[in-house]
Amino acid sequence: MIYQNLSFDQERALYGIHDAKIKNCRFTGPQDGESFLKETQRIQVEDCLMDLRYPLWHVTDGKIINCQLTPNCRAALWYDKNIQITDSSMMGIKAIRECENVKLKNVTVSSPEFIWKVHGITVEDSQILQSEYPFFEVTDGKIRNLKMKGKYSFQYCNNFELSDCDFDTKDAFWHSKNFVIRNSVIKGEYLAWYSENLTFIDCKIIGTQPFCYCKNLKLQNCIFEDCDLAFENSTVFAEINSRVESIKNPVSGEIHAQEIGQIILDAKRTPVTQCKIFSRQ
Repeated sequence: MIYQNLSFDQERALYGIHDAKIKNCRFTGPQDGESFLKETQRIQVEDCLMDLRYPLWHVTDGKIINCQLTPNCRAALWYDKNIQITDSSMMGIKAIRECENVKLKNVTVSSPEFIWKVHGITVEDSQILQSEYPFFEVTDGKIRNLKMKGKYSFQYCNNFELSDCDFDTKDAFWHSKNFVIRNSVIKGEYLAWYSENLTFIDCKIIGTQPFCYCKNLKLQNCIFEDCDLAFENSTVFAEINSRVESIKNPVSGEIHAQEIGQIILDAKRTPVTQCKIFSRQ
């Protein structure tokens, strides 16, 4: 079934359709109906405007290609399985939640609370212009070439691979576990507090008080900029090929840095610092 060059604004306009292609259609209008593609299966939505609420809930096997999801298109994809989104823009709040097996490629996003409680997410060649709490309680992710600006990203996430990314995001990776981040720039205050098993390889880290209360943190061939009071209460093995402004009370491990401005160790703290700290200068 093909729906082409049509306009819909009524409630549940194409509810429950399956094995269908929706091309160059507009979901907008005075009736302001919602849930226009709910409970659908095996659909391809191409070159469409989505300007109404809750369009794609409980969808199985869906492709969204070259579509515009406006700020009015809030909570766009919830409870879906096997979704591919390419060459599209997503501008509504809470755009993806409680989904499984989602793939994004060449997608532009401005969406607070973007990608929550998703299992299985792949993102490639995309950008998040603005978001608060993106990637919250997400498991099994793979991200390449994502540029993101926001706050409180990747909290309570598990099992991720990130590469070639550029993030401007404070409070990132809090309480997250089992990450490998390669060849990326991460700018933001209070990076990765309370995290476990995070590995940064060939990365640039920018901002105050990174990596506090971490367990089994690893840094390989990384560069720091404007990083002070780093590694407090953390177990860490770090190779830093730059200056670190200050290191404060790491718990254990080894830290090798090109230069260290100040080492702050509190002899009265518990546990007493057992970390070995080395400066090449």
